Amino acid sequence: MSRIGKLPITLPQGIQVTVENNEVIVKGKLGELKQIVKPEIQVAVEDGSVKLSITEETKENKSLHGLYRALINNMVVGVSEGFKADLELVGVGYKATNTGQVLELTLGYSHYIYFQLPKEIKVETTNERGKNSTIALTSYDKQLLGQVVAKIRSLRPPEPYKGKGIRFKNEVLRRKVGKSAAKK
Repeated sequence: MSRIGKLPITLPQGIQVTVENNEVIVKGKLGELKQIVKPEIQVAVEDGSVKLSITEETKENKSLHGLYRALINNMVVGVSEGFKADLELVGVGYKATNTGQVLELTLGYSHYIYFQLPKEIKVETTNERGKNSTIALTSYDKQLLGQVVAKIRSLRPPEPYKGKGIRFKNEVLRRKVGKSAAKK
């Protein structure tokens, strides 16, 4: 049995969890999230905590036990506190601005890149003279936030020679040495 799956999830004040037809619904002050759970995993809500158990012990069920516990815990944390991701644009002329839910990126290409963000994600950009542009994304859905951040990073991933690209704030890149002159 999964050690992570055995742990109960304590519910903060104001969070409601309901289970109907193998679907877990978590409601909180920031929003509402849903997750379909396999029928082999039983979800029980009792006195301020959520507990998961498995009906039959197979290898797949044991691994899913911990997975669903982690997913439901992320949902509870998301609707109560939310998640945040900070990105930094490193490079000469790299900029980011937003107009509502549209993110406009200048990444050294011959054209601007317009990125439409989902309504569940809030965006904030800063462009200070002499500093790198930053993008702050916040959401209550950790899975969606991770997908959007990965898509934005893929537009110009950080490269190891000069360090240019889109990276996480305070991310340390492993730098490589460039060409060395021929020895005579």
